[in-house]
Amino acid sequence: MPATSKAQQKAAGAALSAKRGETKKSEIKGASKGMYESMSEKQLEEFAETKRKGLPEKKSDS
Repeated sequence: MPATSKAQQKAAGAALSAKRGETKKSEIKGASKGMYESMSEKQLEEFAETKRKGLPEKKSDS
């Protein structure tokens, strides 16, 4: 499942970095922390590898 916004893609990248031990878990916050706790490394990879070209900055509410 690809990310639907640039913000979501960035948050997944930060969570993935913490999941792999490249970043301390205490350094992530907000959406990244939620993703870290609720998603597998495989799921995070799918979100993080989404190309950012053409994605909105943030997901719309509709």
